[in-house]
Amino acid sequence: MISIQLTTGIGGLDRVIRGLLPGDNVVWQIDAVEDYLPFVRPYCDAALASGKRLVYFRFARHEPLMSESDGAEVYRLRPDEGFEQFLTSIHRVIEQTGRGGFFVFDCLSDLAADWYSDRMLGNFFVLTCPYLYDVEALAYFALLKNVHSTHATGIITDTTQILIDVYRHKGGLYVHPIKVQQRHSPTMYMLHAWDHDSFLPVTESSTTAEILTAKPWYGAESARSYLGVWNRAFLEAEQTADPLDRPVCSIEHAEQVTARLLRMLVTRDEHFLSLARKYFNLAEILAIWKRMIGSGLIGGKSAGMLLARAILERTDPRWSELLERHDSFYIGSDVFYTYLVRNGCWWIRQKQKNPATFLEGSEEARRRILTGVFAADVREEFTAMLDYFGQAPIIVRSSSLLEDAFGNAFAGKYESVFCANQGSRDKRLEDFMSAVRMIYASTMSEKALRYRAQRGILDRDEQMSLLVQRVSGAMQGPLFYPQIAGVGFSFNPYVWNEEIDPKAGLLRLVFGLGTRAVDRSDDDYTRIVALNAPERRPESGVDEVRRFTQRKVDALDLNANQLMSYSFSEVAAQRPDLPMDIFASPDETAERSMAGGDGFPWVLTFEKLLAHPRFVRDMREMLTTLQEAYGTPVDTEFTVNFRNENDYRINVVQCRPLQVKVSDGGTSAEVPERIEPDKLIFEARGAVIGQSRMTVVDRLIYVVPSVYGQLRIADRYTVARLIGQLMHLGKGERPRTIMLLGPGRWGTTTPSLGVPVSFAEINTVSILGEIVAMREDLIPDVSLGTHFFNDLVEEDMLYLALFPGREGNVLNEQFFARCANKLPELLPDAAQRADIVHVVDAADLPDGGTIKIYANALTQKVVCYLADPGKGRD
Repeated sequence: MISIQLTTGIGGLDRVIRGLLPGDNVVWQIDAVEDYLPFVRPYCDAALASGKRLVYFRFARHEPLMSESDGAEVYRLRPDEGFEQFLTSIHRVIEQTGRGGFFVFDCLSDLAADWYSDRMLGNFFVLTCPYLYDVEALAYFALLKNVHSTHATGIITDTTQILIDVYRHKGGLYVHPIKVQQRHSPTMYMLHAWDHDSFLPVTESSTTAEILTAKPWYGAESARSYLGVWNRAFLEAEQTADPLDRPVCSIEHAEQVTARLLRMLVTRDEHFLSLARKYFNLAEILAIWKRMIGSGLIGGKSAGMLLARAILERTDPRWSELLERHDSFYIGSDVFYTYLVRNGCWWIRQKQKNPATFLEGSEEARRRILTGVFAADVREEFTAMLDYFGQAPIIVRSSSLLEDAFGNAFAGKYESVFCANQGSRDKRLEDFMSAVRMIYASTMSEKALRYRAQRGILDRDEQMSLLVQRVSGAMQGPLFYPQIAGVGFSFNPYVWNEEIDPKAGLLRLVFGLGTRAVDRSDDDYTRIVALNAPERRPESGVDEVRRFTQRKVDALDLNANQLMSYSFSEVAAQRPDLPMDIFASPDETAERSMAGGDGFPWVLTFEKLLAHPRFVRDMREMLTTLQEAYGTPVDTEFTVNFRNENDYRINVVQCRPLQVKVSDGGTSAEVPERIEPDKLIFEARGAVIGQSRMTVVDRLIYVVPSVYGQLRIADRYTVARLIGQLMHLGKGERPRTIMLLGPGRWGTTTPSLGVPVSFAEINTVSILGEIVAMREDLIPDVSLGTHFFNDLVEEDMLYLALFPGREGNVLNEQFFARCANKLPELLPDAAQRADIVHVVDAADLPDGGTIKIYANALTQKVVCYLADPGKGRD
């Protein structure tokens, strides 16, 4: 303990509260900042007289409480730059000050105004007060009365050591101690009048009542006590939007209110704000607020979905009828942050801002999140929302502050969880809270943290909001699913035929839930549609169409209360009245083989759907309209449900910028007219995804298909981990351009089909090649529309597939036999795997040449070859 005498600087006040103790945080509840000053100045004088450091945190809009000339160390802060930055700056100063310091804070009420949140004000105090207590500091805070909800006042009261109400009445000041921890006296909690250096108990009931009733009192049960900064702002805005109040409300005022609410609720990103101001009106913003749980921002995914719908409806009124109505709910970002604070995860989260420590403690944080407890008021709001949905299936989707924003898609980095939403009221609540915890925990996953580290945004304020959507579709027997789901791109980077216009866009369609269109599937296929040539397929011939069609359907099994996968024939059998011909075509081969017996003579082709007079036109118009509004290509997720053969509704469930580099030239150079056979490394005709280019390859990593194909399953996982190590070598300078070439599918979850790496393990790769050489029947399902594909696009990776044995495809294995294998040098412990993994560095080539790759997405041609010495980077 600090041995000096600790004092408020006012002898009479010290006698009332029995002095100050090391670690005391003193909160003054005031009606005006002028009532705070008379207590601050004696405290500061006493601090300076003791020889201790006096620190003043200046951040509010009111007049300064002191200056450097008064002997204080003044730190000027910007709470509007974000909660995380503000809190970190204050904690850094506390740490630097050391034990026993004296601190003065501006009035805290301005923080709630800057953060638009009483919850975050409460979080700030509960994270700062114990820290000051631990270093045996003294601190003064002020809080305006009757301004904040119990989300702030309740937690501040519970956390602080001393809480004192201040009253000014007829020119005099009165104090009313509400809480004084570890001290007591017979008159401590009475109203006291300040008279010179004395504080005298007010013993007359009439005087006490006169002072305390001079201002309204809003008790804990009062509706007003739950308003706070957040709800009060929206209630005032609601009056602005009320037709009865419009005659006295100027257009300029309404625009100012709208702009403020957009920053509170939707986004603080200036690029997105410019779109939101153009397409959202005040009534729509208020509608979002009324369907919100907690406070804070709704996050990128929610904002993108709402903006897409607003753009379409503003552009053409017919979209108001064509779009399926939505009744989503939004769980604000403040609920996430409060959950982390409440469950002891904040200090671990702080380590994640440092690139050197961002993975430390992440597993412990995930455990605490998955076993954490929600505040009672949040549980009540969850229950009310679930009562609204009843037993209708819902999906809880991540919607973080940075997610789906310009430059950061976070595709597949955070979880989204379907809730079949069956069972008792308590069961449905528990299932829902488990889904929320799972998504919150995904913010601490290694893949999400590595993604943030790689993009240099570890220090950005990333909080998790949630979007709760009704699952689009209908009950079909015990199953629930939409008829059609998919993803749509306004720019098509996958051009397999010269008739295809990349600017027309692309769809990836599935029957049933859209998980099969978004998540990479190792055992099934989807329908890829170029919107200017929907009849064109990547496959050639009836046999390939039948072979590479969707066979499995994802659906919510309401009896099993979970997401399940079934064969298309099993799903169709549940509803014989399903309009099969819209989605499927008769399989004549299957019909002949059945010869009147049992069987399923349908194959999912979507031919009739794509021949529908409006469907392709509507989807193309939708994507074009969104791209024009965004000013960049977009990536959407959608569902389609038919009411009858000619009447359908489209549900846009997600929209985000697609990070694609679009160029008019297509290629940066031409491949030499003739390449000597010994100079050719490989040549391919087939799937090319990414912008056409010619580039130099600094390191080529080749997994030998013939050797890998003979490995046991356990050894294939070992090879996958080895590849991850090669991608993230800590020593030396990492090569600028790495090409990874291997058998089957990269990122597969089935080792028999490829190399089971995660994207986080290979995210430093520039060019990713898949060799179809492990099994005769293995055809890579190109990554369009998958989360894997979004990673490729964001990192400007080139994806290619090599089909040995097909015309125009050549793999020169003799090249690798001639080149030294650098694996034993890079990873000595893995030297025994040199027959499986071959690492070639261009710098080590014996003739001093370079490795070049030419890829043309239009012609679907790739050539990788040895260039002559001196033919460096273009």
